[in-house]
Amino acid sequence: MPPVFRFAPSPNGFLHLGHAYSALLNFERARETGGRLLLRIEDIDATRCRPDYESAIYHDLAWLGISWETPARRQSEHLADYRAALQKLSALGLVYPAFESRAEIARLVAAREVDGPWPHDPDGALLYPGDAKLLSAGEREQLMTSGAPYALRLDMVAACRRVAGLTWNELGAGPDGERGIVPARPEAWGDVILARKETPTSYHLSVVVDDALQGVGEIARGQDLFHATSVHRLLQVLLGLPEPAYRHHALIRDGEGRKLSKSSRSTGLRDLRAAGATPADIRRTVGLG
Repeated sequence: MPPVFRFAPSPNGFLHLGHAYSALLNFERARETGGRLLLRIEDIDATRCRPDYESAIYHDLAWLGISWETPARRQSEHLADYRAALQKLSALGLVYPAFESRAEIARLVAAREVDGPWPHDPDGALLYPGDAKLLSAGEREQLMTSGAPYALRLDMVAACRRVAGLTWNELGAGPDGERGIVPARPEAWGDVILARKETPTSYHLSVVVDDALQGVGEIARGQDLFHATSVHRLLQVLLGLPEPAYRHHALIRDGEGRKLSKSSRSTGLRDLRAAGATPADIRRTVGLG
């Protein structure tokens, strides 16, 4: 079977130069290997994703000269796949509901910091303190049936007990030059969110399910997702999914060294195109010319 690659943007803004770099890398890898390029629209966030952004993705990629297999997979049309994966993890006793808001979590952490600094995950967010795990089954049921909002979290300690020696094959490079067989450290993320009351999935859960269902064998994406690979490898093993190879690439940054944002007009593809840029200009700008 030919190798499968994918580009998986979220339609919550217009694509910028960093997206172009990732899309072009995957397109080139598919051409070099005689493989297939898939486009996946990661639109599970119904509050931020918009049809006009999705249409712009198709327009921008076609303008760059990128072709992909159709139809694109839209995550919002496959929620049953994520529910099934979540149920499997729940059956293993690895999922629990947490009811605190972000503000409440911050207060819980502040109370604990009298004993020293509270840990953060690799993205800089406070680790969840885990108070909801102390609730009884009856208390959880009562809160859920009352209509209270909740997030379904992975019991990271219990999950890591089931899996030992997690690694992944890094074909690119991590932020500190990590290559080859890289040890995974999912515990650094704490009890990550797998789903919410109104949405039966999260980025972490949906991405591993989609990659497995679509047969993706090599994942080329930005270094901002390098550390998240630890969580993805853990979920792959827990769910019995195949292990892909990873190729993390350097990020395209602005003039001040910051990661690009979809709100930055100076690096947005549609704005650059309107200013007279050509696809060849974009390739040269991202270092692929």
